[in-house]
Amino acid sequence: MRRLFLMRLGGTVFNWGKDPALFAQKHVEKGFTAAVCPDFLNAGDTAMNTLFVRELEQRGILFAEVGAWCNPLSRDQKLAEQNIEHMIERLALAEELGAKTCVNILGTYTGKSWYGPHPDNYSADFFAQAVDVARRVVDAVKPKRTTLSFEMMPYNFLDHPKAYCKFLKAVDRPGVAVHFDPCNCINSPHLYCHITQFLEEAFALFGSQIVSVHLKDIALLDEPVTAMFQEVLPGAGHMDYHTLLRCLNRLDSDTPAIIEHLPDEQSFDAAAAYISEVQASL
Repeated sequence: MRRLFLMRLGGTVFNWGKDPALFAQKHVEKGFTAAVCPDFLNAGDTAMNTLFVRELEQRGILFAEVGAWCNPLSRDQKLAEQNIEHMIERLALAEELGAKTCVNILGTYTGKSWYGPHPDNYSADFFAQAVDVARRVVDAVKPKRTTLSFEMMPYNFLDHPKAYCKFLKAVDRPGVAVHFDPCNCINSPHLYCHITQFLEEAFALFGSQIVSVHLKDIALLDEPVTAMFQEVLPGAGHMDYHTLLRCLNRLDSDTPAIIEHLPDEQSFDAAAAYISEVQASL
């Protein structure tokens, strides 16, 4: 397959059912060389997992990430334990597939959603518990082919690169790495107006610790008096894709960059076309 990008671009593919060969072929048709693990795959289902890996590898595609989307820091202890076990299973699946990473969020103390804001998400107790969970999950699996990573979010302390570095130092495990979603870090008008500087500083800080990236765009709405941000189609917002792609191109060529959060196939096609256009201009 001809590589259109220096990094491995990926995104959602449509109309493939649960057919591994068709799943892989749909990625080829879109020019994608990275795939997000389907939710229905499970650790230990060797026959099915091997089939997916083989179909992808034959076409030069790798698994970028296995999602473990849940709240391991819920104050409901029974739910928290279930979610931690889910993370362990998903990390084990990522190891089995040879995916670049298993990604989750740190979690939240709010009971209103699995990711939302709560004042204590910035507390020392939350930080310590997040460190303990990361250690517990990675120590249970002891990954050698994959990593555990966390998506930065605007609703807890892991909302900027320096906080991530502090967190990694506290966790002190080689199996924990950086998942970088730059749009999730843009949480103030000041930062929004200085995206280029933010990207350059973030990539300089993280370097090769980045194992996966999410590609989105962000717009600061004009109407409300208070600041409100909205995810938009790549190219329709303020994200500096020229700087973002230049920084990505300095990473290992197997680093996946995944387009996400778009409503339909046409939107993913438009996003990929825009990113391709920017890449060609560099």
